[in-house]
Formats: sequence, structure tokens, C-alpha cells
Amino acid sequence: MPKNLIIHNLEVRFQVEGDDKGLFTTLFNKHIQAWARLYEEECARAERSGDDRKLGDSGGHR
Repeated sequence: MPKNLIIHNLEVRFQVEGDDKGLFTTLFNKHIQAWARLYEEECARAERSGDDRKLGDSGGHR
């Protein structure tokens, strides 16, 4: 998985017919929320890691 991924514009179009529309919506929401949660966790982990590196860059001076 790339460490730095920036999506400036994303457009997705689906055409769903019949009774599957509700199922599609439910599954899409479930998976996009899971992806968003993982993405937020990765961002938080990267921020903590950066903060930890800043502490180590003090050159022994506190």
C-alpha cells in the first residue's frame, strides 16, 4: 500500500436496477466506512511516528 496517496478528484457512477439497489448501498457503505477507518488509523499512526522522530532529533538536548 502506498504511504502517500492523494486523490484530488474521484467520481464513481453505478447504475443498479431491481432489488439489489438496497443491498448494494448497504455493502458499499459498510466497506467505505471500513476503508475510511483504516485510512484514519494509518494517518494517526504516521503522525505519531513523525512526532516520535521529532523527539529523537533533539540531538540529546531537551
